[in-house]
Amino acid sequence: MNATTSCPEAPPRQRVPFYRQLYVHVLAAILIGVLLGHFAPTLAVQMKPLGDAFIKLVKMVIGPIIFCTVVAGIAGMGDMKKVGRVGGKALLYFEVVSTLSLMIGLLAGHLLRPGAGFNLDPSKIDASALSGYATQAHEQSTVEFLMHIIPNTVVDAFVTGNVLQVLLVSVLFGAALAALGERGKPLVEFIGGIANTFFGIVHIIMKTAAIGAFGAIAYTIGTYGVGSVLPLIKLIGAFYLTLFVFVVVVLGVIGRVMGFNIFRFMSYIREEILIVLGTSSSEAALPGMLEKLERLGCSKPVVGLVVPAGYSFNLDGTNIYLTMAVLFIAQAFNIQLTFTQEMTLVVVAMLTSKGASGVAGAAFIMLTSTLLVFPVIPVSGMVLILGIHRFMGTGLAVVNTIGNGVATLVVSAWERELDRDKLDAAMKKRTVV
Repeated sequence: MNATTSCPEAPPRQRVPFYRQLYVHVLAAILIGVLLGHFAPTLAVQMKPLGDAFIKLVKMVIGPIIFCTVVAGIAGMGDMKKVGRVGGKALLYFEVVSTLSLMIGLLAGHLLRPGAGFNLDPSKIDASALSGYATQAHEQSTVEFLMHIIPNTVVDAFVTGNVLQVLLVSVLFGAALAALGERGKPLVEFIGGIANTFFGIVHIIMKTAAIGAFGAIAYTIGTYGVGSVLPLIKLIGAFYLTLFVFVVVVLGVIGRVMGFNIFRFMSYIREEILIVLGTSSSEAALPGMLEKLERLGCSKPVVGLVVPAGYSFNLDGTNIYLTMAVLFIAQAFNIQLTFTQEMTLVVVAMLTSKGASGVAGAAFIMLTSTLLVFPVIPVSGMVLILGIHRFMGTGLAVVNTIGNGVATLVVSAWERELDRDKLDAAMKKRTVV
């Protein structure tokens, strides 16, 4: 549906009481989890399976949902030139905004100097806790990265849950189905029905979102404790301030140019934001984002291509984390980086941020990979961040989620496939059919 399409306004629905809203349940669960983690840490740590189970339930349906959404969208579009155009615009946007987020992370690190005053000696840092991360991180060439996108088998893409591999299989399947023309329509309709069924499963899973958020946040506070953040409160504060400025200024300006308010958009996806806040996993919000962006007026093909690809190529929060963390460690060791070294860092971080998609603890693995490829700064300095990574990871996951939503709206607008009536209605909290 294009931007000129009008939709009749549906009669207003009865407002659901606030205490029955999902975001209220999740917010209450997060607060209870924090209190339990602080006052009964031993019991709180035992809540970890609740958070893990919720994330596993969501990941269970991500592959099939991406497959069905992308295949139905591409087959329904029937024009592979258009698919290439949408993909090209998405990648262009990803790279421009990713570079900007990396540069903002560098600028914030210089202005706020969170690592100043530590005066650490690299030889006195015990890096034994990093051994597990170091074995997962390694320098990855462009060829290795591209080869990793191709699964060993079609089924293997869904077994491993690698989003890029599932996306590749989905695009190829959708293109082949589109080439069948009329003969492929029954299969397209069948896949559309399967997609609706999986979204129904997501709705069932989301009823447990509050339990999952409670378990994840209780474990985090119970394990690390609020006191563990105090020595590094300056870094955490500087990081969250930078994330806030990026969302309000950069994404806010992009939203204004495209005709929507960033705060209204965040209100629209508040359930997804709170789920990410509670679980520290942006993947937990992926199915909900796919569905909500379509309801917001974005076309199915654009949503199906941009959102999954963004989980590997459009990591705004992660990029800010990478450059700020590297500068923090350098400042803690009193290492002065030259302008050339900092520009090299941006390039290295841009590459390593693509290489850890689908890896547990991806942001920390990316940071390890960046320091291994950029040996000017001792990798042992990551010990400083290890204890607070979970707290920083929550913020970067939220910004990644918001950034991918904004990217989808932008590409839809570029393609003239953003239904402005639905967008305006959603932002004004009205319902349009």
